[in-house]
Amino acid sequence: MNTYNDYLKEIEERKSQGLHPKPIDGAALLSEIISQIKDKDNAHREDSLHFFIYNTLPGTTSAAGVKAKFLKEIILGEAVVEEISPAFAFEQLSHMKGGPSVEVLLDLALGNDDAIAQEAAKVLKTQVFLYEADTERLEDAYKAGSGIAKDIIESYAQAEFFTQLPEVDEEIEVVTYVAGVGDISTDLLSPGADAHSRSDRELHGQSIFEHNKEMQKELLALKEQHPDKRVMLVAEKGTMGVGSSRMSGVNNVALWTGVKSSPYVPFINIAPVIAGTNGIAPIFLTTVGVTGGIGVDLKNWITKKDADGKTVVDKDGEPVLEQVYSVETGTVFTINTKKKKLYNGGQELKDISEALTPQKLEFIKAGGSYAVVFGKKLQTFACKVLGVEVPQVYATSKEISVEGQGLTAVEKIFNKNAVGTTPGKTLHAGSNVRVEVNIVGSQDTTGLMTSQELEMMAATVVSPIVDAGYQSGCHTASVWDDKSKANIPRLMKFMNDFGLITARDPKGVYHSMTDVIHKVLNDITIDDWAIIIGGDSHTRMSKGVAFGADSGTVALALATGEATMPIPQSVKVTFKGEMRSFMDFRDVVHATQQQMLKQFGGENVFQGRIIEVHIGTLTSDQAFTFTDWTAEMKAKASICISEDETLIESLEIARDRIQIMIEKGMDNEKQMLQGLVDKANARIQEVKTGVKPALKPDADAKYYAEVVIDLDEIAEPMIADPDVNNEDVSKRYTHDTIRPLSFYGGTKKVDLGFVGSCMVHKGDMKILAQMLKNIEGQQGKVEFNAPLVVAPPTYNIVDELKEEGDWEVLEKYSGFVFDDNAPKGLARTKYENMLYLERPGCNLCMGNQEKAEPGDTVMATSTRLFQGRVVKDSNEKKGESLLSSTPVVVLSTILGRTPTMEEYEAAVDGIVLTKFKPSQKQLVI
Repeated sequence: MNTYNDYLKEIEERKSQGLHPKPIDGAALLSEIISQIKDKDNAHREDSLHFFIYNTLPGTTSAAGVKAKFLKEIILGEAVVEEISPAFAFEQLSHMKGGPSVEVLLDLALGNDDAIAQEAAKVLKTQVFLYEADTERLEDAYKAGSGIAKDIIESYAQAEFFTQLPEVDEEIEVVTYVAGVGDISTDLLSPGADAHSRSDRELHGQSIFEHNKEMQKELLALKEQHPDKRVMLVAEKGTMGVGSSRMSGVNNVALWTGVKSSPYVPFINIAPVIAGTNGIAPIFLTTVGVTGGIGVDLKNWITKKDADGKTVVDKDGEPVLEQVYSVETGTVFTINTKKKKLYNGGQELKDISEALTPQKLEFIKAGGSYAVVFGKKLQTFACKVLGVEVPQVYATSKEISVEGQGLTAVEKIFNKNAVGTTPGKTLHAGSNVRVEVNIVGSQDTTGLMTSQELEMMAATVVSPIVDAGYQSGCHTASVWDDKSKANIPRLMKFMNDFGLITARDPKGVYHSMTDVIHKVLNDITIDDWAIIIGGDSHTRMSKGVAFGADSGTVALALATGEATMPIPQSVKVTFKGEMRSFMDFRDVVHATQQQMLKQFGGENVFQGRIIEVHIGTLTSDQAFTFTDWTAEMKAKASICISEDETLIESLEIARDRIQIMIEKGMDNEKQMLQGLVDKANARIQEVKTGVKPALKPDADAKYYAEVVIDLDEIAEPMIADPDVNNEDVSKRYTHDTIRPLSFYGGTKKVDLGFVGSCMVHKGDMKILAQMLKNIEGQQGKVEFNAPLVVAPPTYNIVDELKEEGDWEVLEKYSGFVFDDNAPKGLARTKYENMLYLERPGCNLCMGNQEKAEPGDTVMATSTRLFQGRVVKDSNEKKGESLLSSTPVVVLSTILGRTPTMEEYEAAVDGIVLTKFKPSQKQLVI
C-alpha cells in the first residue's frame, strides 16, 4: 500500500471541506515522506519537505520518533538535506516537546562530538518535558564526570528554561466580540454533536458557535479590522464556559483568536482571552490556564440598589441590573498586566488582579500551565542532584494560615495531600497548593484529546502516585456508529497501554462496560480524603473532593499524579425540618438552589466555591444526586459530610462493585483494581475502629456563607426550567429558575421523557418499575402518551435489577430493549409513544448522539437544560428541557403533560422514595 498516495487522497477530500492537510502522527507515512525527501528527483519532494517540517505532530507520536531520528542523522552528517541544515534540525528538535526528541538531544549532548554536544546542550536547556528515563541519564552522566551534563543540570536548577523566556507584554490590547447574552455554555464553543472531531483541531474549529457561519464571519471581520489586537470573547450579562470544561472549547477559541504555539506545529494555538459579566465558570477557567490564556470577570452589570442600599427588583421579584460600562462588540480595551487593570482608553474600568495572579502570569509567560508544572519538577530534580536549595524562581505558592481558625472539609483534604508546602504550616482557603491526586478519570469524547496531550507532553505511563485511572465509554455508548468504531477502539488501546482501566477491552476479553463515568469514579473512590480529577464537569463525587477538568488537566494528572489549584472557599449546607413521603431527593436538590438564591437576594454564593453538604445519612449512590447537581449550581466542587456508619456502608458498596469489575476481567497487570479493594478494606477498618473516623470539618471552621435548607418548605416536586421565553435573554437556560409542579397547572404538554444520566441511581429504576405497576393497577393498563427513554447509568444496576425482578417489569412495558450484540448504528430521529430501554450510558443527556425532535418539550432527570443540548429549536417552537425527578418524568410521559399534584400523589402511593432525615449526630469536630 502506498501510504503517501492515501494521504494525498485524504488531502483532496479535506480541500472540499475547506481544510488543510491533516497533521501527521503515523510513522509509516512519515517514513515514506522521508524517503521522498532523500530522493532529489522525486516529484513529491517539495511537498514532502513541507509536511516533514510543518505538519508533523510532536511529543511521543510514532511520527515524532521517526522525525527525531532523521533530524539526528542530519546533525551527525549521516544524511544531507540541503533545505535542513544541522542548525535548523536543532531548531526543529527544540519544538518537539520531549519524548523521542529529548532522547535524541541527550544522545547528542552526551556523545563524542564536542561541538554537536554544546549545541544539543543549548537546546536541552530550553526543554521541560523530561521524564525519569531522561533525568536518570543526565544524573548518571553527571556522576560519571560529564561536564555537559553538569552544565545542563545547573541550568535546570536555575530554571533557565523559564527565566530566559520573554516577559509578558505590559499592555495587551483587545477588541470585544460578544458571543452571546446570558450564560454561554461550552456547547456553543464546542458542540457535543461534534465530539467525534475534537482531535482533528482544524475540522473541529469549524463547529464554533454551533456552526453559525455569520458569527464566524463577524469574528474574522473584527480580526481584519484590528490586526494588532487580540479578540476577547465575551458572555454579556452571563458567565462564560458553563457546563463542561471542554478543552476543545478553549482550543476552538484559541484557534480563532489566539496565538500560534509553534511555527512547526499546525492548528495548535494558545493564549485566548475570554470574559464574562459574571466571570468564567471555574472548570473552564482552569482550561484557559492550560493554554496560557486570560479569563476576565467583567462585572460590567451590577445589581441596582435604592437609596437605602436595598436591591431593586422587577415585577417578577428579580433583581434589576444596571450597566457600569459597555462591552459591545468592537469595543477596544487594554489589559495592563503590571497594574492588573482593565482600561478603556485612559479610563480605568476594573481591577483584574484575579485574572493576573503571579501564578497565572507564569502560565502566560510559559505558554501554558504544563510547562510550569514540569519546570518546577525539573528544577527540583536538578537541585536534588546538585545538593543545593531550590532557588526562588517561580512565584511563591500563596500560603494563607489563620491562627486559631479551624478547617473546613476541603481545607483538611488539601492539607493532607499538599506537596511542597512549608512543613508544619496549616493552610486555609485562598492558599495555592500542589496536591497529589488519587483517582483520575478520562471520558471518551475528550479522551482522544487527552491521549494527544499525553503524547504532546511525552508521557508514556500513568504516574505511580495515582491510585487508579479509568477511561470510560459512556459518551459514545448510545450509538455505535462509524465515527465511534474508528475512534473509540484506538482510544481504548492507547489508554490501556498507558496503564488505565478501560471500559472497553482492546483485547476483547471482557464485556464492554459503557457505564457513566461519574458513577464509575464514584464507585472506585474508596477514601473520603481523596482528590479526584475527571475529564467532565460532573466529576463530583460523594466521597472525597472531585474536580471536573479539561482533557489537558486530566493528562497532566495522569502523567504527574499532581494538580495545582487554590484551596477554594466553602459554603456550608445543612438541613432542618422533615421531608414529605411523596418527595424525591431530587426535589431537595432543586429546592437547595432555590432557597439559597432566596436567602442571599439572588446572589449565587455557591459559584466558584466548595459546597460542603452535611448530608449525613445518605449513602454515596443517593448523595451523588446532590453532588452531581452542584455543577449546575456553578460550584467548584462539593463534599459530603457523612456519619461513620453511612460512610462504611458506602465504602462497602464501592468495594463490592470494584470486585465485580475484577471478576469481569477488567483489572490490569499492576492489579490497580485489587489495590483499590485493599485500600477500601483498610479505610473501612479505620472508621470501624475509630482510628480515623469519617471526614468532618472543625466546629470553628470559617465559611463564605452558611445555607440552611428547610425541608418543611418543600411541599411539591421542584422543576428546573430553562425559561426559554423570558424577556430577559440573560435569564434563559441558567438552571436558576426552579418552579413547583403546580406552576404548570397540569396542562403543559410534554413530548418526550428521559430517565437516565448520572443523576439517577438504582433506586430510580426501582421507582420506575413500581410506578408502572401502580398505574396498571389503577388504570388497568399502562399507555404512554409520550415516549419515555430510559438509560440505566451502569451495567451493575441492570444486573442487580435482573436479580431482584425489576428488570423483568421494565421489559414488560417496553417497546425496545437494548442488545449489546447488535447496538444501534444510527441515532433516533423519531420516537414512538412507548418505553425505550436503552444501553447504559449518557444517552440524551450528552446531545452528541441522541437528541429529542427539534422543538420538543422534554421532561428529564438529566443535568443539562442548555439551548440545543438535549433538544434543538424548530422553526415553530423553542426546544426546552425541563429537569425533574424520576416520578415526575415517568408520569409526564404517561399523561403526555405535566401532572397535577393529585395525579402525582396517586402515582407514587405506596412507593418508598428517597428516605432522608437530617442527621441528628454531630458532623463537626
